[in-house]
Amino acid sequence: MDDIDSKIVGLLAEDGRRSLADIGAAVSLSPSAVNERIRRLVNSGAIRRFTVEADHRALGFDVLAFVWVALAPEATEMEFRDFMAAHPVVTECHHVTGGWSYLVKIRVASLGDIEPFLSELKERRYLARSETVIALSTVTEKSVIIPGRMSR
Repeated sequence: MDDIDSKIVGLLAEDGRRSLADIGAAVSLSPSAVNERIRRLVNSGAIRRFTVEADHRALGFDVLAFVWVALAPEATEMEFRDFMAAHPVVTECHHVTGGWSYLVKIRVASLGDIEPFLSELKERRYLARSETVIALSTVTEKSVIIPGRMSR
């Protein structure tokens, strides 16, 4: 990936509906050259998919919480991972180091919706223990880090 590819990824991350001509003007390439670069970025896996960034609050998911999970000794890790990947309130799940097994990011409509999620984990015998942290506000949330923009 060169600097132009990084710029193209950055422009698409800002607005995935941006036209090839607009991207081309920003990186000094023709629309067909931009299209070819995007095709290569997709084929290489650098761009995994094109998606929509929705406003969670506008969709009624006002609460953002992080759940630290220590897996129960009898829990099957692959079953837990599959459950997390398929669960509708789970937006991220990370296997972590330290005293916890996983950090799970969830979005729910109300505080009361956190308890049923935790109850599901208990019923499935995934939890040895957990700790839930509620986000009061979000300072920044990025879906992409663009090479070349990392230093200040």
